[in-house]
Amino acid sequence: MSALPTAFDNSHYEKACDQAIAMCDGNLRSTIKALIMANEFLEAELMELQAAISSGCAPLRSEPAETAA
Repeated sequence: MSALPTAFDNSHYEKACDQAIAMCDGNLRSTIKALIMANEFLEAELMELQAAISSGCAPLRSEPAETAA
């Protein structure tokens, strides 16, 4: 088991925030709106996948795929 780091490194979150803000030309309201929209899209996609799985349209993968040796 690997040891937990002593301090949480959130630099990748800081970089992602900077990129999101830059993509919205520095407008924080537009950045928040874009992130909410992206989250709603992902939630809808997740619900569609869950519905497909529960109806049997998408098989669950319970075992790793066998590889040809």
